[in-house]
Amino acid sequence: MFLSERARAIAPYTAGEQPSDKRYVKLNTNENPYPPSPLAAEALKKFDADRLRLYPRPDADGLRAAIAKAEGVSPENVFCGNGSDEVLALCFPAFFDTDGKGACFAEYTYSFYDVFARFFSVPCVKIPMKEEFYLDFDRMGACSCDGYLIANPNAPTGVGVPRGEMERFISSVPDRIVIADEAYMDFFGESCVPLTACYRNLLVVKTFSKSYSLAGIRCGYAVGDAALIDGLFRMKDCFNSYPVDAVCQEVCGAAIADAKYHAETVSRVVAERGRLREALLALGFTVPESRANFLFAGRSRLSGAEIYRQLKDRGVLVRYWEKPFLRDFCRITVGTREQNDVLIAKLKEILA
Repeated sequence: MFLSERARAIAPYTAGEQPSDKRYVKLNTNENPYPPSPLAAEALKKFDADRLRLYPRPDADGLRAAIAKAEGVSPENVFCGNGSDEVLALCFPAFFDTDGKGACFAEYTYSFYDVFARFFSVPCVKIPMKEEFYLDFDRMGACSCDGYLIANPNAPTGVGVPRGEMERFISSVPDRIVIADEAYMDFFGESCVPLTACYRNLLVVKTFSKSYSLAGIRCGYAVGDAALIDGLFRMKDCFNSYPVDAVCQEVCGAAIADAKYHAETVSRVVAERGRLREALLALGFTVPESRANFLFAGRSRLSGAEIYRQLKDRGVLVRYWEKPFLRDFCRITVGTREQNDVLIAKLKEILA
């Protein structure tokens, strides 16, 4: 009886399962199967617990400087938040008005965009995807809106858009903001961050959760023109002055400085992604070529729901959505070689 009309009506984002009934091969939430950088682990170990009684730096200045150095930009071009989800959430009140033309994004993409739009009462325009799961940039450019959210590589399909194609689109809509959600970009290597120096309407959002193996510490960041970054700070300071805690700032700063380890981890995931895709194709699955750390796999003879259920019964978790277009597929995180071998063995049992 005490809930607002908004709280009663909204359908929240549904995160991936975190069951505790038994031990699973967990391939459902796109976590990195390899440990974080040794430098990040050392920073955590050396953190002075006495600092916990003090508030962290509200603007995460040290971490912003480390990110700026790694990305080749200035600290004034970097914003940090409590995971890329928080950064994306702040984008809605920062760049879209409730009585404006709204935000445009693909019909099948990261489902949090739709939740954020409804939460902040921002109109949205959803564009159907082309065949083979590609974004329809012609229809997106022609739609009436105030800006775009583009997950690249896309979730949950894993399909990536090369930087050149992204630049052609960004340059064609100079009066509209383009928010490039690059949560999985390190597994693709076509980041639009270099373009932020040329296009004031481009904001790139990244995370430490995937390629840096730091999903448990919650940190994301945005890179863009100083005016866009200022807009995010204005919104952040209306919600929470200290979203990035002191431990997080130290650990993530150390992780992004360890470029060699990061590159090695990414290359291992990419190698396993290719091997796993070939194995799934050999089993008769349809699998778009992924540029992320997961694969979007479907098989006509069995529904996505049946694949998901039978794998879970056999101790392997993958992600499934009961939605049109998505229901024929499961999203499968690329695990270690050993985890992927278990997955393939269980799929062979099911298909037999």
